[in-house]
Amino acid sequence: MDPSSLPPAREIPSAFTASLRSWWSVGEKQSAIAEERLLRRLPFFRGSSSSASNVSEPVVATSSLVQLSKPHHYLNMLSIKATSPSPDAPPPAVVLHGYGAGLGFFFHNFPPLAEWAARRGSSVFALDWLGMGRSARVPFTVKAKRDNVQARVAEAESFFIDSLEEWRTQMKLPKVTLIGHSLGAYFSVAYALKYPDRVHRLILLSPAGVPRGPNYTEPSREVMDDQEQTMASGSSTDGSKNVKSPAREKASFHRATKGRVESIREEQKETKKQESRTRKLLTYLWEEGWSPFQVVRSTLFWGPMLIGKYSSRRFSGLTPDETRDMHDYIMNITLAKGSGEYCISHILEPGAHARLPLVDRIDALKKDLPVTFVYGDHDWMDPVGGEDSIRKLKKSGNPNGKMYIVEGAGHHVYLDNKDAVNDLLVAELDR
Repeated sequence: MDPSSLPPAREIPSAFTASLRSWWSVGEKQSAIAEERLLRRLPFFRGSSSSASNVSEPVVATSSLVQLSKPHHYLNMLSIKATSPSPDAPPPAVVLHGYGAGLGFFFHNFPPLAEWAARRGSSVFALDWLGMGRSARVPFTVKAKRDNVQARVAEAESFFIDSLEEWRTQMKLPKVTLIGHSLGAYFSVAYALKYPDRVHRLILLSPAGVPRGPNYTEPSREVMDDQEQTMASGSSTDGSKNVKSPAREKASFHRATKGRVESIREEQKETKKQESRTRKLLTYLWEEGWSPFQVVRSTLFWGPMLIGKYSSRRFSGLTPDETRDMHDYIMNITLAKGSGEYCISHILEPGAHARLPLVDRIDALKKDLPVTFVYGDHDWMDPVGGEDSIRKLKKSGNPNGKMYIVEGAGHHVYLDNKDAVNDLLVAELDR
């Protein structure tokens, strides 16, 4: 069954009445439909109305809600499993989205990951963090005092990583490889620090919260970036060597070099000079515990229109149908009840740098844990954090850190240059 079998997605709102109509139609049922519409693009996905899976298929994907121990706590999960599992299979990969996003963002990355799972007889899972996506929107509170940074960060992190650990236990997975994007990458490292024996490998896509100091960005940029620049692929200017030689330059990624990192930082500095005058207001709201999503919801009828503007500009590389469906999906998970999003002011300071930067903690990871950093060449996450972290890892006795720069990609590197990132992910999983 293809996406056309589902109710049609709403057009991106272009008028007040369309925006009003969007508010009335959001909800858990509509969110499930919007997500399934994206996942139906996977030929191996079996939705709620699908017939029984064909065991001759190499993999089968299903979506479900995994109940946790606390009442009304559950995680939304996409499961991609090989129909012929191997006793020697590598640990499964777990894909974890960034701040306020959802597993549907990775619909272009699931096919090559599924091929890997079929070839190796393993599995791939994608989760929505507790309080985000289509997982339970339970109350999020931090009891620690505002000036007790250590306690605030620990409480906020535990809300997410403890639910991930409970999910892993229920799934009976001895070890997993975590593929995290942005804040999901931050939580992946935090999980590996708290549960070191459960992580086989870390793959961090444009990770948040790594370096000390400002990250050359505004707090709301992950959701409402109004200054996205056109991504343009180009050859490496620093003499770095291609790890792979794909047919198109757009599909290239390179081992990071000092010259390439400095080039990215210069672009970030130029972007910072053009920051909006609303920064002071956003900083105030940030410290008062507001989230960018709360700002969108408080705009009443204009919320869906703001989201439509974001999805059409930010995901310009998608087809019109994909853009429409992505908008519908983003709108539903954004306008849902606020929950895990309120973690942000406890974990990150205004300017999106961590209150407890990962670079100061990463050397406590297990000495044999492979850690891969991936940044886009137009990223707004500071790649120096990745460089410094690799040096810290080596100094602590872990030589397994590495870093890549993906051409023609920004913060959503996995969508901006999906071909390169897909190649990179499979290569890392096969190591």
